[in-house]
Amino acid sequence: MPFKTILTVTGEGSSDSDLQAAASLCGQVGAHLSVLVVAMAPPPPIGEYATVSTIWLEQRDRDREELEATVSHAREIISRTKVSFDISGVYAEAGTADRDIGERALYADLVLIGPSVLDQPDLKRQVINGSLFEAMRPILLVPAGNKPNLRPKTVLLAWDSRTEAAHAAREALDLMAAATVVHVTLVDPQAVSGKNGEEPGADVAAYLARHGINVTVDQLPSAGRSVASVLQQRAVDISADMIVMGAYGHSRVRELIFGGVTKTMLDEAAIPILMAR
Repeated sequence: MPFKTILTVTGEGSSDSDLQAAASLCGQVGAHLSVLVVAMAPPPPIGEYATVSTIWLEQRDRDREELEATVSHAREIISRTKVSFDISGVYAEAGTADRDIGERALYADLVLIGPSVLDQPDLKRQVINGSLFEAMRPILLVPAGNKPNLRPKTVLLAWDSRTEAAHAAREALDLMAAATVVHVTLVDPQAVSGKNGEEPGADVAAYLARHGINVTVDQLPSAGRSVASVLQQRAVDISADMIVMGAYGHSRVRELIFGGVTKTMLDEAAIPILMAR
């Protein structure tokens, strides 16, 4: 689908370059840029003798003032560009930032996560949760050293015949149609009826080809490596500009405790990754 509204989230300590890159991305595809500046409130005092202290209240007042200043600064940065935009700020209470972000993401086609947010673990987690779980919107991670681009030439589509992977493929149809080649990549695929079929990757390749996408199917053995490692190495081997993949095929709790492909890719992203679930 076309990306007509792109949301980017910033916070205290975020770089101006993230905003500039988001504006540049919107300029590439003629999209509207929506900016949400998030400040997370300190939790209230806890404990048997906890009281709402003057220091805590004063800190919240200072936080709100800083938030207003950050919103004004961000507006000044984006105003220098030629893109259509809107900007607002939210002072999120403890544990609610993901819901606040999700409410805003409902009205975006894509959520852009730049290097500054990726370097802020708490904000990164809130943006990912708000986008993928609260609003069910795709995210585009752009790690440091990369420029956001919705016109990649070589795309790696990580495929495992799950609903999440299919959703990611649908969200990325337009950009894959414009790519030179899309590598549908399967790791240790099993030819099972009702999942991969007799020829793993053939069904999704045919589906993509009907959309005018130039597809090649790569069936790769893990050879004792993790799925994430195989995908990362394959992306290097084919000089991929972007990875498209489903997110959290297993539960978030399981991935947090035991790890998983999504968690590894989120933590070790080297090139832009578009994720959906």
